[in-house]
Amino acid sequence: MVERFNRSDATHGPAGGRALHGYREDTASWRREFLSMEYALTLDTVTKRFGTVLAVDGISLRIPRGTIYGFLGPNGAGKTTTIRMIMSILYPDSGTIEVLGSRDPEAVKDKMGYLPEEKGLYKKMTTRDIVAYFGKLKGMSGTAARRRAAELLASFGLGEWVDRKCEALSKGMGQKVQILSTIIHDPDLVILDEPFSGLDPVNVELVRDVILEMKRQGRTVIFSTHVMEQAEQICDYVLLINRGEKVLDGTLADVRAAGDKGIVIDYDGDGAVFHRLRGIASVSNAGKRAELFLSDGVDPQDILAQLVGKVRIRRFDMREPSLHEVFIRTVKGEANA
Repeated sequence: MVERFNRSDATHGPAGGRALHGYREDTASWRREFLSMEYALTLDTVTKRFGTVLAVDGISLRIPRGTIYGFLGPNGAGKTTTIRMIMSILYPDSGTIEVLGSRDPEAVKDKMGYLPEEKGLYKKMTTRDIVAYFGKLKGMSGTAARRRAAELLASFGLGEWVDRKCEALSKGMGQKVQILSTIIHDPDLVILDEPFSGLDPVNVELVRDVILEMKRQGRTVIFSTHVMEQAEQICDYVLLINRGEKVLDGTLADVRAAGDKGIVIDYDGDGAVFHRLRGIASVSNAGKRAELFLSDGVDPQDILAQLVGKVRIRRFDMREPSLHEVFIRTVKGEANA
């Protein structure tokens, strides 16, 4: 079950910092209204064409508030086009979009935060100045924006970098600063387009922690990615888009449970042997770990018996398929349809 977080319960951010809170006079009344909503975002048969190209084909979905929702799919699947329609950068040719209870996303744009796929920092500005700059674009006063920027930077482990220029930041720290620029005005819905793109594992973990902290504070977070492991670690719900169509949509557990159960094998040796086994429907082999999916009626013990003496097995488990395997099998199935 997905937990619901009331932002009034989150009094402190990471490292003992202050929790994110509103600067607007109407924050309290809006917060009560937001917390009464069941869904932060609803799409109903949304379609978008570019000339003869059908980029988004009748997508419908509902995103519960206070959750992390992953938009998944291969490059060119329609993820970014869908996000841009939610942000009113593009408009659908048909269908309706309701954001934070409004059919007009423009009316609630100050309650939304958006980090686009094509992103960057003004290298010569200090971290405080760049975060405050985006706050002022959202209507904050200069004094309030600078104060809030310093609080956010300190809360997320960048307090010592407040007055240093962005050109001195590592890639991961720069991504953190960009996300803080996205949430300085206290949005209730945060949309991050490919936030992990180009990051090494250490910086992926930094950004993942920021996303999880936003959920703890009651925000609804949508992010797009084509890397399934990232979504599997933090998402409550996932949407799989392929060729502009919704293929799968639901809780992470439900999406995985809908796939055939497989065998996970950690091994040493030549993985080519897996493709020669009798009773195997498909194989996903990463070199030292493989997922094997069985044909109907095949006993896993028969597979184990066939492998004896051919590879050194360190682990042999039955389990639900990984999100990566669900993704690969679904996309391949669509391509062969």
